[in-house]
Amino acid sequence: MKRVFLILTIACSFCFAQQNRYPLIKGEIDKGNFKKATSMIDSVLEGNKNLTAAEIADLEFQKEKMNRIRLDFKKNEADMLSYLKKYYPDADHKTLEKFEKDRSLESMLIDGEKKYFNRAAPNLFLINKEAIKQKEKVQGAETDALDKFLSNHIPEVVKNSAAQNSRVVNPVKMQITYTLSVKPNAVPDGEIIRCWLPYPREQHARQSDIKLLSVNSDEYTIADNNNPQRTLYLEKKAVKDEPTVFKMKLNYTCSSEWFDIDPSKVKQYDTKSDFYKTFTSERAPHIVFTDEIKELSKRIVGNETNPYLKARLIFEWISNNIPWAGAREYSTLDNIPAYCLQNKHGDCGIKTLLFMTLARYNGIPAKWQSGWMMHPVEKNLHDWGEAYFEGYGWVPVDQSFGIQNYSSDPKVKYYFTNGIDSYRLIVNDDFSQPLYPAKIYPRSETVDFQRGEVEWRCGNLYFDKWDYDMDIKYLSEVVEK
Repeated sequence: MKRVFLILTIACSFCFAQQNRYPLIKGEIDKGNFKKATSMIDSVLEGNKNLTAAEIADLEFQKEKMNRIRLDFKKNEADMLSYLKKYYPDADHKTLEKFEKDRSLESMLIDGEKKYFNRAAPNLFLINKEAIKQKEKVQGAETDALDKFLSNHIPEVVKNSAAQNSRVVNPVKMQITYTLSVKPNAVPDGEIIRCWLPYPREQHARQSDIKLLSVNSDEYTIADNNNPQRTLYLEKKAVKDEPTVFKMKLNYTCSSEWFDIDPSKVKQYDTKSDFYKTFTSERAPHIVFTDEIKELSKRIVGNETNPYLKARLIFEWISNNIPWAGAREYSTLDNIPAYCLQNKHGDCGIKTLLFMTLARYNGIPAKWQSGWMMHPVEKNLHDWGEAYFEGYGWVPVDQSFGIQNYSSDPKVKYYFTNGIDSYRLIVNDDFSQPLYPAKIYPRSETVDFQRGEVEWRCGNLYFDKWDYDMDIKYLSEVVEK
């Protein structure tokens, strides 16, 4: 039975088949009528004995998805006004309406009550140009520590790459202690908790010397590197009133990788190869060549035919038109690039999937990559991608880091169209792939895998049931001057 349910879980994570089979239910969910939608789903589950196991899994996940949305949208109007009045002392209901109208302030009706995205207020001052100026007027312009760090690091990488005649330079050795703590009494005393921790991928030129130092368990399983979302798996028994802690420590070395691409040397693709077809194809629900994608592509790419120059035009457009903002959980979004274009903002993964969709539509092989950003001034979950250019191979593209406007040197300015810095942890080479060992219940994160996943015999443990922490020590840094 567990094996059957696993297969259904994977299918559920990918395609939400019930959206097509039960459009009335989807309509109620889209309108925020969650109680009604839940009642309709329960009626279908109870009244239709001919449902397939896949249909049952899909319908059950829709109920779970509504619960996840509720957790993402917990703020009310008073919360918004309290935050906005720091910068707009006279802010009122009409102020909120104005920003909601242009989608700078994300809200939705849930069972007739307007609720705001938990990060909607701070996001406003990242998205809306007027609000950004108003914040600067009140508290002055802020210097971004990461931008300052990169303004020194990236030019150095470009210089060292030329001097050493190597695309892989500036290695940095790091030690990571990663801890995932399930909250006390999240599961009953004595129950076994299954945990998947993110583990570094091998066989990448810029990530090497991976050495596991310790795990707080005598028994654990490291997924083979053939698993595109790589894990370290272990189990522990819950103890009443105590957190259940999963911990590992490891060393690894990360280098910058930069391709000094000459567009005239980019060769034509073998469009009939399986490789080309795989990495230029649609992949529902998040890579779909919608009419909106096709029309946007015409405006961005125009008559350009060179693959690298097309990719750079796409990169530029997203950098200039889609500001970074904190994002909803991906498992609650039906089509991530469509959400991005509708709301005109996105975080690193959202912007990456938009880039991948536009690149693939334009015949440029593109794939996902993600893990962590490990810069001394800022560490965080992070997603980026890779594009394939014939004659160069797979080239890293960090759409979220975007154009480096502090520099007039095009090699530095457009560094992240064909390069990446020395402070990354690569965990994933694809998205929405099965974990190893197989997970029984639907994942908390159905697209990415950076924080980990946790479950017990009666269900998944969502993000509100546990915390995570990554401690980083920089052991050495080798830079050719």
